[in-house]
Amino acid sequence: MAFELPELGYAHDALEPNIDARTMEIHHGKHHQGYTNNLNNAVAGTDLEGKSIEDILGNLDMSNGAVRNNGGGFYNHSLFWTVMNPEDKGYLSGDLKDAIEAAFGSKDAFIEAFSKAAATQFGSGWAWLCVHPGGKVEVCSTPNQDNPLMPSVTCGGTPILGLDVWEHAYYLNYQNRRPDYISAFFKVVNWNEVEKRYAAAK
Repeated sequence: MAFELPELGYAHDALEPNIDARTMEIHHGKHHQGYTNNLNNAVAGTDLEGKSIEDILGNLDMSNGAVRNNGGGFYNHSLFWTVMNPEDKGYLSGDLKDAIEAAFGSKDAFIEAFSKAAATQFGSGWAWLCVHPGGKVEVCSTPNQDNPLMPSVTCGGTPILGLDVWEHAYYLNYQNRRPDYISAFFKVVNWNEVEKRYAAAK
């Protein structure tokens, strides 16, 4: 079955003023749709057709640029939309809070580490919070559309929070002020969703 562009689950303007409606329209409707279409074209007629995106990325031939870039783009954005929410966001609590405090010392120290990973990712890429089997968490960044599911990427484990730092994700509203965009992201993080992903992945 072909991959399909997932619904946002909220209106394009729902994250304003932190993320503007026009950026969301272009980012979701154009960029993510493009990755989806190109991924379907890249796997059509191959032994990857019909496999889940997690299976494809976890066993990826990293030299297959079409699947690497478009499969990563499809997966990364699918996660990105769900870890933001205009309301009912919850707050960091429970086992995830314990894991973050064990790894970083405090929520503020985690946000500082994550923000640094996002701000210092050269060029295009993503910042991630990943969980390893057993529940340990780690922050890292990846270039382009790579992610921690892929072989030989900087941090392994399962991504449960991701931030897109490609310029198309923020440039209309923030121009070159990537740190301001990163700060705004934490105002719309859907901690309920991140905690669910942590529980499923650990």
